[in-house]
Amino acid sequence: MIELRTPAEIEAMRPAGRFVAETLAALRAETKVGTNLLAIDEHAHQLIREAGAQSCYIDYHPSFGASPFGKVICTSVNDAVLHGLPHDYALHDGDLVSLDFAVAIDGWVADSAVSFVVGTPRAEDLRIIDTTERALDAAIAAATVGNRIGDISAAIAAVARAEGYSINTDFGGHGVGRIMHGDPHIPNDGRPGRGYPLRAGLVMALEPWFLQTTDELVTDPDGWTLRSVDRSRGAHSEHTIAVTEDGPIILTDRSDLGVA
Repeated sequence: MIELRTPAEIEAMRPAGRFVAETLAALRAETKVGTNLLAIDEHAHQLIREAGAQSCYIDYHPSFGASPFGKVICTSVNDAVLHGLPHDYALHDGDLVSLDFAVAIDGWVADSAVSFVVGTPRAEDLRIIDTTERALDAAIAAATVGNRIGDISAAIAAVARAEGYSINTDFGGHGVGRIMHGDPHIPNDGRPGRGYPLRAGLVMALEPWFLQTTDELVTDPDGWTLRSVDRSRGAHSEHTIAVTEDGPIILTDRSDLGVA
């Protein structure tokens, strides 16, 4: 069921959005060559405890997960692009990292993701990261009253296709509120003018993600981590936004924190 939030409820969601933004900014700043993925998860867990927040991931067990996730942040590296389960791995020079983080504060959820390279970057990695960020910007710009879900999806796809990337629609954006994954589903490809009409009060996590040379995924033996079938690298960008009569509000905005 699609739920619309009042202006007061959207304001109540701001603390969760700000905490998610600040946590991702802090984790990105400290993640370097040699950083262990388990250390990233532990720091995120510490920040959650200090803030009195609740992880949306640790007990999460949807139909596509082999077991409860058991960690508080997704750490996807190189050819892993989504749902990366933190494990004992120290990052190498040039690794492409995606961090995806969601928590609830006072019962309201925010969800966001950022991708970046540690150490020496490859041009093709910077290009796909930039494409996901521009696709997210285009999606947010399309999230206006009077448009439809298909307009958001089409805006994402247009940016990806202009760069030659194919698009997987199995996983995409989603409604956010009292739970992390709600209606509507927002695929990263679609037809403009189609789908659910956008109304003031709709809160969504928009999340373009692309792989360099495929749109097919395989699941790791851990039952969670999703990788490209051809081992090409991927990137993922995400913000929680609210549709309002005055335009979209980015609840997880981290631009003032020096992180896109």
